[in-house]
Amino acid sequence: MISAQTFKRPSLLLELTKMLSVKRKVQDWLRSEVVDDSPNDERLFPTLKPPEGLTLWLTGLSGSGKTTIAKGVERELKERHCLVELLDGDVVRTNLSKGLSFSKEDREINIRRLGFVSNLLSRNRVVAIVAAISPYRNARDEVRQMTENFIEVYINAPLEVCEERDVKGLYAMARNGEITAFTGINDPYEEPLNPDIVCYTSEESVEESIAKVITELERLEYIPAKLRIEDLI
Repeated sequence: MISAQTFKRPSLLLELTKMLSVKRKVQDWLRSEVVDDSPNDERLFPTLKPPEGLTLWLTGLSGSGKTTIAKGVERELKERHCLVELLDGDVVRTNLSKGLSFSKEDREINIRRLGFVSNLLSRNRVVAIVAAISPYRNARDEVRQMTENFIEVYINAPLEVCEERDVKGLYAMARNGEITAFTGINDPYEEPLNPDIVCYTSEESVEESIAKVITELERLEYIPAKLRIEDLI
């Protein structure tokens, strides 16, 4: 606040005048360099689509890497301030689908439930990531048809590789007849015919598979590209 004493002291008044002059020059520079020019600078203010919801459906054999990749994608999207929910098949079976068997009928019910929940989320601008074996093609296609924005990611790994990764020994138990209706051994897995993304996890690193998914979502403009400092230089 400027007091009345300031106007009685010429030296203070002169200093105040200089300060105001400098302030005006800074304001004029900011106005010309930032306010007037920056709206046209797409490096600083890129044109983005309004955020949209999406169902990102990861399907593949047990042990193919679905959950690992799903968690990596989830982490990357959260860093970009996207709304994200991960629906993992194993977790869902202990809650939403508790009591269902592994018969074909019950598995299709499980897929429909996952599809229903993910569709509700995506309608509210959430990226719903589903990581589930979902072995039957018709059930997956049914979910696609009921979902506006649906991306199918095939986590492709050979059966022998999945068996090698199986720390729980489920494949061995299935081959010994201790587990029935186990996908890939005594129950079929129907590969996607036209998946939107394919991750070959026996050939790619986890980071490469995650980057492949993120790059495609950027290309389709479902998520914003990560802004890098070098892009502004």
